[in-house]
Amino acid sequence: MVFTSKSIILKNNATAILRNPEKADAKEMNKFLEICFSETNFLMHYPEELTQTEESEADFIEKSNASECSMMMVCIVDGQIAGNCTLMFNQGIKTRHRASIAIGILKKYWGLGIGSAMFSEMISIAKERGVLQIELEYIEGNNRACNLYEKMGFVHTGEKPNAIRLKDGTMLKAFSMVREL
Repeated sequence: MVFTSKSIILKNNATAILRNPEKADAKEMNKFLEICFSETNFLMHYPEELTQTEESEADFIEKSNASECSMMMVCIVDGQIAGNCTLMFNQGIKTRHRASIAIGILKKYWGLGIGSAMFSEMISIAKERGVLQIELEYIEGNNRACNLYEKMGFVHTGEKPNAIRLKDGTMLKAFSMVREL
């Protein structure tokens, strides 16, 4: 799904660009994901689980941009990917009123307003599409994310015990949240 690029001013007064990723971003997107996954246990993968090649990532980006079922957005700061998010629309007759969101931001860009800006855009796009409910999950202990989600109007709806198992054997819950539009 195509997203019209937009400039935003971050809390540190830097300018950032929100836009769809491009095929030419594939190599940097893989690097971004590897760094993101290495910086926190609150994302769904470890860096070594990344298996896509630059070519397969470029294909994924192209398909995402052409899709009517999802929209991917990146945040560019100083020419580098600082964050990304995906808005995925359900397609079934009984569930097409719902969409889900996933987001990741590099640690050095936390607290600058990127997450809030991305969420605002995704919420606006979901409303335009007639979505009535946006859903997400976050991992136990990710208080920064929980605070952002609550600030953006999401409420807790449930939890999955032992949903995440870290390499050291630690078991963590996954919490579900919903925002009605």
